[in-house]
Formats: sequence, structure tokens, C-alpha cells
Amino acid sequence: MIIIGEKINGFIPKTLAAIESKDSDYIRTIAQAQEVGGAAYLDICAGVAPEIERETLQWLIDIALSAADVPLCLDSSDPSMLVEMYEYVQEKANGRQASEGLINSVSLEEGKCEAIFPVIAAGKWGVVALTCDNNGIPDDPEVKLQLARELIKRAGDAGIGPERLFIDPLVTTLATKQDSLINFNDGIKLIKAEFPTVHFTSGLSNISFGMPYRKAINMQFLSLAMVAGMDSAIMDPTSSDMQATLHATAALLGQDEYCMEYLTAYRAGLFGTAPKPA
Repeated sequence: MIIIGEKINGFIPKTLAAIESKDSDYIRTIAQAQEVGGAAYLDICAGVAPEIERETLQWLIDIALSAADVPLCLDSSDPSMLVEMYEYVQEKANGRQASEGLINSVSLEEGKCEAIFPVIAAGKWGVVALTCDNNGIPDDPEVKLQLARELIKRAGDAGIGPERLFIDPLVTTLATKQDSLINFNDGIKLIKAEFPTVHFTSGLSNISFGMPYRKAINMQFLSLAMVAGMDSAIMDPTSSDMQATLHATAALLGQDEYCMEYLTAYRAGLFGTAPKPA
């Protein structure tokens, strides 16, 4: 499972408070904690007003690059901002932090693919690709497949192979769509059957918005989506509940030989239950 650490995100109240107070120690601490938790990427999202997004993203990027040896996932709804921050990382980083990041995200909304794909095509960066367009987010898995086909085609035309795409079939909120998980998983299955080398990801907490005891829903969503073929998640790697769910599911699906990763994570205390010394 490819973990994209979600915690450096201004839409999270504690992180927004740290951004507003310029608490670099807090940002540094959560960057390091997510690296310890196995994050392959650190999502960097400002979650602030557009007029201060640039300076906020640069501040967050500087801290994350210095705090953890993990590539970044640059997150903004503004494609021009993503291009600018991609170039900023190229200037500031080196090694795999410069060469192996993610752009979050593109979609078939007007201009997004055209802005992002040519910029990252020559390197190794991947991209989160959302199955939506100017008509919004479809529920029908067949429409999700059609949109994924077009995203993969446009990426290929720009020189980006499907293995660099993290398709997000966009789960909707369970509180408003009872079949949201079913449609999400069916979308994965249809796309994976046609494009076996693409990755699949999701922001796990999106499904539980508006529901009580959200972590119960998020945990089951992670397990069931992994069964369908999701191999990446934008999640909190510092959560012992999510870590236990992820590793237990991987072991049950035969993705963890002799349960070694499960046992290693348990012994490291990632489940919050590290064994007592003998």
C-alpha cells in the first residue's frame, strides 16, 4: 500500500492553526511522524485564501523537505499553482525528493491536463487523476471508466505512462449516497481490468463526512477498497487504527508474505500496542 500522508493540510483544523501561527515545529513534527508511519509521500495542501496560497505552500514545502526524507504530493485546486510549486520543489530539493513526487491533482475539467501533463512528462513524477469533468462527479462506474480512459489517453499523448497515474474514482459521501462505496469499488474493478498498471487512490475520510464515529467508516472503507484493488490511500499514517486496518487487510489478502510486514509494524508500535519487554 502506497501511503500518502494527509496531515500537512490546512483543511485540518490543527494544521490550519499551525499555519496561521507559523508554528513550524508542529509542521516539522507531523512530517517526521508520517515518515515514521511509512508515508511514501507527504501531501502538502495550504487550505488558505488564494492570495496567500503561494507563500503558505512554499513555507510548508521548505519545512517538509528539511524535516523528512520523503517525496512530496503537491495539492491544490489551481493547476497554475501546482506548476509553480513543482518548479519550486525542483529548485529547492535534490535526490528523490526532487524526482519522485506527485501532483494532486488533474481531472478532465477544462485546462487541467493541459497545464500539468507537459510540465511533468519528462521526469518521474506521478499524478493523482480524478474521474470527473465539467459535468461534475459521476456515480455510474461505467462513466468513471470512460473518464479514466480519457485521462490515461491524454497522459499517454503527453508521454506519461499509466503506471505514473494514481486514478481516484472519487467516492462520494455515504451520508448522501448509500451506494457510494459500491460505485467506487466497481469503478476500480472496471478500470483495473482494462489498465492493470495504473494505481488507485482515495482520500479515505471523504466517505465519512457528516457521519458520527467517522473512523469506523474510514477503516472499513480502506479494507473493502483494498479488496477491490486500491493500492494507495491519502490517509493518516500516525493513526494506530488505520495502521492496524491496513496491515491486517494486506495480510488477509495474501499481500504480506508470512505476515512479516504486519508483525514488523506491530513490534514497532504502529498499532499502538507495542509488546512489553520480556
